[in-house]
Amino acid sequence: MIRACREDELEQVAAVADRAFSRIVALTRRKLGDRIQSLLRPDGDARSKGMEVRRRFAERPETVWVCEEGGRVVGFITFDCDRERRIGTIGNNGVDPECGLKGIGQQMYRAVLDHFRREGMLAARVFTGLEDEYIPARRAYERAGFDRTLTHVTYFMEL
Repeated sequence: MIRACREDELEQVAAVADRAFSRIVALTRRKLGDRIQSLLRPDGDARSKGMEVRRRFAERPETVWVCEEGGRVVGFITFDCDRERRIGTIGNNGVDPECGLKGIGQQMYRAVLDHFRREGMLAARVFTGLEDEYIPARRAYERAGFDRTLTHVTYFMEL
């Protein structure tokens, strides 16, 4: 079941986010080093994605949805609707790697894409990385129907 997140589920959602993004967070530490990583993730690597989702819920709870299976949260997805440009954006999203279920991500993408259509969005977008750790995400987005890409590079330097 895909539905809006409830406040009493935030700990579960944060834990799912932290588990789902653990490889990505480790990647950014290896690539950026300790100093920049600490600036980007002041809550610490193990809790950083969960804290992002908590902050999103505090600011705009209606844009945080969960996938519930058997009474537990097995996935989450955040999103935005730019009503001026009429573009929906999928934000942080992930599936609990410990849940053992397939197709959760696709269910969440379908639900949010349907929401975008109901809200009058004319296009949808999602951002992801190009490193190998992002291959599963890129494949999932392509399966969901995302078929056009722009590449992006972010440079960092310590000062």
